Amino acid sequence: EILLQGFNWESSKSPSSWYANVENLADTIGRIGFTVIWLPPPTDSVSLEGYMPRDYYDLNSRYGTVDELKSLIKALRRNGVMSLGDAVLNHRCAHSQGPEGLWNQFGGKLAWDARAIVADDPNFGGKGSPSDGDFFHAAPNVDHSQSFVKADLEEWMQWLQKEVGYDGWRLDYVRGFWGGHVKDYMEATQPGFAVGEFWDALDYKYDAPEYNQDAHRQRIVNWINAAGGLAGAFDVTTKGILHAVFERQEYWRLSDKAGKPPGVMGWWPSRAVTFIENHDTGSTQGHWRFPRGKELQGYAYILTHPGTPTVFCILSWWSETHKRMRMASCSMIS
Repeated sequence: EILLQGFNWESSKSPSSWYANVENLADTIGRIGFTVIWLPPPTDSVSLEGYMPRDYYDLNSRYGTVDELKSLIKALRRNGVMSLGDAVLNHRCAHSQGPEGLWNQFGGKLAWDARAIVADDPNFGGKGSPSDGDFFHAAPNVDHSQSFVKADLEEWMQWLQKEVGYDGWRLDYVRGFWGGHVKDYMEATQPGFAVGEFWDALDYKYDAPEYNQDAHRQRIVNWINAAGGLAGAFDVTTKGILHAVFERQEYWRLSDKAGKPPGVMGWWPSRAVTFIENHDTGSTQGHWRFPRGKELQGYAYILTHPGTPTVFCILSWWSETHKRMRMASCSMIS
């Protein structure tokens, strides 16, 4: 597969429907050779970008209406492109405050209470089990060990597949909950493609990454193992190593001590999803931007090495005409 991220951090601010913009490019996306596209979080959200979900079943978001989303997915499918839903399962924003004045009462079809929140989240008065991952802090961490939570989320994901048409998943912030829960969700939905975002820091010595990044990639591989190998993971290790390669011209970093690629692709290529940029690292956020002017070299590397390469495409939502949209300033690599 070749994966395209079909949005950036500013896409929710598009003056026209983002879904409609991408649908206009569906034939181009398929013709260029992309086989999978990662679409933005579809649900009602406290944040514009969709990463603070509230009502899971309300799919009218800042990216467009539910009908526009369905139309987009059908157009992509006609052009041989699978669609990934960005499933934000780690945390969920409450609709109202509970008796203690804490935001832990949820509305909509999934009207959970504090039992759906991990017990050791200090900000939201959770009454579930202790967390089995890292805290997100900005919103209540969902307790996936609760049987009613897992059943509700499995039903919701199956509904997204049947009602909306998603072929698979991009799983947000999977460091926040045990990979075994992901295994359950994958078994319940049987996606055509799935990838998790397990992003943590590489090992550094002063300002330079260590040559040996086995511990870092092992953490990602451990998560893939916990998920039963049913979902891949973004190869954060490879991205970090490529930063050092191109910033410092240290090409010796491209081979580990066993002579293999030093990222996740060197250990489990069928589950390594490589990337250069995404909406967090590139776009207007720029949290971990790839070395300027070296992007094409980075893409040349991931497109010619093991793993599933991801291309980050910044579509021009400000285009005035359909013709200009087709000529959008876009980091697609053909």
